[in-house]
Amino acid sequence: MKIRKSISGSTERKVFIHENKKEESILVAIPALFWSAEFTYDDLGKELTNKLEKTLQKTTDAQEAGDIAQRISQWTNEM
Repeated sequence: MKIRKSISGSTERKVFIHENKKEESILVAIPALFWSAEFTYDDLGKELTNKLEKTLQKTTDAQEAGDIAQRISQWTNEM
């Protein structure tokens, strides 16, 4: 499991990323927002960023949701 920090404005959020290589999936969680998402390697890409942003907007504002979604996409593509 990897733990990253996402800083947006003056807010810092811990992002937990777990990669399950056997099942080719990734689980991402942000406990401070009571938010999590699971997706497969096949889902990686621009569509994933949009899906993450939409679900994050339910728990935070649009600007922060976009920033976090972009960072999660970048971090998971590097794995």
